[in-house]
Amino acid sequence: MAGAEELIATARRVIDLEAGGLEALAAALTGPLGGGFARAVQVILDVRGRVIVSGMGKSGHVARKIAATLASTGTPAHFVHPAEASHGDLGMITRGDAVLLLSNSGETPELADLIAYTRRFGIPLIGVAARADSTLIRRSDVALVLPAAAEACALNLAPTTSTTMTLALGDALAVALMEHRRFTPEDFRGFHPGGRLGARLAKVADLMHGGDALPLIGEGAPMGEALIEMSRKGFGIVGVTAGERLVGVITDGDLRRNMEGLLERRVEEVMTPRPRRIMAEALATEALKVMNAHRITALFAVAEAAPEVPVGILHVHDLLRAGVT
Repeated sequence: MAGAEELIATARRVIDLEAGGLEALAAALTGPLGGGFARAVQVILDVRGRVIVSGMGKSGHVARKIAATLASTGTPAHFVHPAEASHGDLGMITRGDAVLLLSNSGETPELADLIAYTRRFGIPLIGVAARADSTLIRRSDVALVLPAAAEACALNLAPTTSTTMTLALGDALAVALMEHRRFTPEDFRGFHPGGRLGARLAKVADLMHGGDALPLIGEGAPMGEALIEMSRKGFGIVGVTAGERLVGVITDGDLRRNMEGLLERRVEEVMTPRPRRIMAEALATEALKVMNAHRITALFAVAEAAPEVPVGILHVHDLLRAGVT
């Protein structure tokens, strides 16, 4: 059995070979590949439909990932299996689409019907392969020829470096399209509402409580009414307002510091003035930073147009439930 040092040496060799392939790919963009890349971006921008991505075997796995990346970054796309395409799924491809075909050799037999279909109906075809004289490259409207690079396996056969380069090229297409369209964090969150990524991009406005849920009481009110409002709303805090403006807050800590004669006082005698607040359009992660920095559990949210008027309240429990960390 191979020892740890030998295994690590193999891992380093594989990674070095694949890194070399990526360096060659980046360098090739200064030549014909770069011109083809720019044309591919323009073709995709010009179509009214979707990008259909396809490939067979390992190229198919890469194609699925590229389609998913395109779709999640503002370019409608989906994967079509080339074998299924020959048995009816060609109907998923319309004249308004563009087709991105991947094949290291450029001679994958299962792609023949897809290639013929695009030629028959004038559907833009972008081909990615390592052989400039291959059928796929010769019949494509836009040819993206990968630079020569050795596969990372000792036999130089298993798709490794080639699939890494193809995946990187697909990522480059997706990001170039994303930046051209000025895809915003808000757009990104629209496609990623779940999981940690969605939580990281959530805004205060998405999680806050507003309307009748806001614990507010007017300046000059007796503390007895403030206690009722605080208990009824359940946030452990009540905001004190002068007109519509938030001028102070009363928290559990304020109550403990003013226990003596508490019920004989007015809210402005107990409140903490000039409370911290956060913009409703701020990221929820920013609200959590404020809470952690000042050791508080709730923040009133305000709108940019009226930064002194509370429009919502956000509790640390809301952040935890949403997975904001």
